[in-house]
Amino acid sequence: MTTTIQTVNTRETTMGHSQADKAQSRERILRKAADAVRDTGLESVSVGKLMRSVDLTHGGFYNHFTSRSDLLAQALERALVEGGKLATASIKPGEGPRSYETRVKGYLSRAHRDARTEGCAIAALASDVARADDASRAVMTAHIDALIEELSQTLNSHDEGDAMLAVSAMVGAVVLARVQTDPKQSDLLLKLVRDRLLALNKVEQA
Repeated sequence: MTTTIQTVNTRETTMGHSQADKAQSRERILRKAADAVRDTGLESVSVGKLMRSVDLTHGGFYNHFTSRSDLLAQALERALVEGGKLATASIKPGEGPRSYETRVKGYLSRAHRDARTEGCAIAALASDVARADDASRAVMTAHIDALIEELSQTLNSHDEGDAMLAVSAMVGAVVLARVQTDPKQSDLLLKLVRDRLLALNKVEQA
């Protein structure tokens, strides 16, 4: 009887370790993939190279993800969540206009422009995702919609159309500012869009 109980306990412990190891391996893969997506884009992610980088076999990949598309969608989600924390400020109760200003100023700043692999992944990866499959596009669409909704709540107008305009201008300005080879032109582009978007909220307040 005692031997039977010990055998069962050993089996349960082994299964527990196995599940924990699997979860750790999956997290290592996902972390590496998210970093690669942010650094060099979706198409740069090779399953074989990725698995070698975490000391796992190519065949073991399918114990964690159903396909490369599944991996990319989940890695993109991770990159978007982490980038969003840096690019946007939290909303404080009763501070609508100030929160809007904080968001716009932070997003259209030199620091965010220069944080290519750490800032908002929408601005960093939109062109990549536009050419990706439905799964990855759906992931980014949800984050774009959420950003529009969050910004609309901080606008004096609470108008979704104004928020869509602001998000489009913010993302587009960061993308173009990063392309510019002249630092002064890049700074000017950010400033002009930032000033126009801040003025938009002041007009609504008036």
